Amino acid sequence: MSLHDFPQQPMFGLALSVIAYAIALRLNQQWKWLHPLFISSGLIIGFMLCAHIPYESYRLGGDFLVLLLGPATVALGIPIYKNARRIRSSLVAIMSGITIGSIAALLLSGVLVWSLGGTAELMVTMMPKSVTSPIALEISRKAGGIPELTAVLTVLTGLFGSMFGRSLLRMVGVRDDISIGVAMGTSSHGIGTARVIRDSELQGSISGFSMGAAAIITSLLFIPLYSWLH
Repeated sequence: MSLHDFPQQPMFGLALSVIAYAIALRLNQQWKWLHPLFISSGLIIGFMLCAHIPYESYRLGGDFLVLLLGPATVALGIPIYKNARRIRSSLVAIMSGITIGSIAALLLSGVLVWSLGGTAELMVTMMPKSVTSPIALEISRKAGGIPELTAVLTVLTGLFGSMFGRSLLRMVGVRDDISIGVAMGTSSHGIGTARVIRDSELQGSISGFSMGAAAIITSLLFIPLYSWLH
């Protein structure tokens, strides 16, 4: 196999992702405000544009990483189990926050696309962006959206939530662990959860629980939305 043929191999997308993330982690050690996922995404996009490599070539190996999202999400069940008693004691308040947050995320996304003259296809593509990637992709695919664009919007939502979510919550006076966990998990899914769990296991467990519950609630809410849009 020649060097020219390497981008056509599944190992290319996987290797490029790992190398870009390793570089991003090193940069994050020097400058904490640089988010590793944000930097690694930029490095991958920049490299592929400069080398004139099509997305389809990267996707051959990138899809292997998508398969790992499921086990990574399931692993968040460990802190949820460890803090199950605390979650159970505030279950009504937590579920209320998740439900309201999920409805708000869907409506705000839909209204934004509609107000800008977007099509129904673009609406169903953008509306599930706040739930975890595997669920968002399946919702978009089943509802007739564009899964690839949904993946981009979902990752960007998680990135911005991870980078600015906690600061924004502090600015409006939200400092309670449960409230922060619900807000981050409902709006920023796994990327936001990974951010808060570094500071507080309780926040991470609440965020992980909220992420899973929001995925279920959003999927159920999409049933009447799909009928209305089509």
